[in-house]
Amino acid sequence: MTKPVLDLSGQVAVVTGASSGIGQAVAIGLGRAGAAVVVNYRGERDGAEETAEAVKAAGAKAVVVHADVSSEADVMELFRRTKEAFGSFQILVANAGLQRDAPAHEMSLDDWRKVIDVNLTGQFLCCRAAIREYLARDPQPELSRAAGKIICMSSVHERIMWAGHVNYAASKGGVMLMMQSLAQEYAARKIRINSIAPGAIKTPINRDAWETPEALAKLLKLIPYGRIGEPEDIANAAVWLASDHSDYVTGATLFVDGGMTLYPEFRDGG
Repeated sequence: MTKPVLDLSGQVAVVTGASSGIGQAVAIGLGRAGAAVVVNYRGERDGAEETAEAVKAAGAKAVVVHADVSSEADVMELFRRTKEAFGSFQILVANAGLQRDAPAHEMSLDDWRKVIDVNLTGQFLCCRAAIREYLARDPQPELSRAAGKIICMSSVHERIMWAGHVNYAASKGGVMLMMQSLAQEYAARKIRINSIAPGAIKTPINRDAWETPEALAKLLKLIPYGRIGEPEDIANAAVWLASDHSDYVTGATLFVDGGMTLYPEFRDGG
């Protein structure tokens, strides 16, 4: 059997928030590329098991681990169990995230804190755990040119402000500078850290934006490429960023958005 062009055989990937949507697609995509996958979830055990079964069906190993990424103790346990299962890991996809939307003057402090805790602090805790592992072990050139790879899941809203979603936009703006700062700090240690910034992706979390023809037509006005994204679009980008094909890429945000960040309102001169 011919190996895939982007071959991650022998590597282990931790994917947080992998029970549905983008995280599920990324975990399956990494498995299809040959990586064993640690499927993290917080609330949807059945979805996580489905992800793991799809990874196994692709010929890769998978384990399911519960953890709330906003909890330092849970994150430590997630990576302890990863090492227990596989010895080490080479790839982290810090994907877990959520929304709690409201106009700013009506937003509760709890909703502000919850989104920041999961989307930003959770990514920091996972990145810190991965960096500690990468620094503690010897290089593995037979597996990867980099000492380790981290992919943060950001959003077009690290660049596009979003009224009514100030907590979410602030969390993703924070992810951008966190990722870039970590990439700068650890590049000399051959740890590659990048982000993917999805645009409108067809997932359950934003079903209202694409489920009806009217909603979809309204959404497509914001997407120059003329289609809504699929979770597999993000998975393909993640596999590339996890592979040696992107070995000279660090500190970069890869926008996978069909041109949403191109300010389509100005196509006719504004």
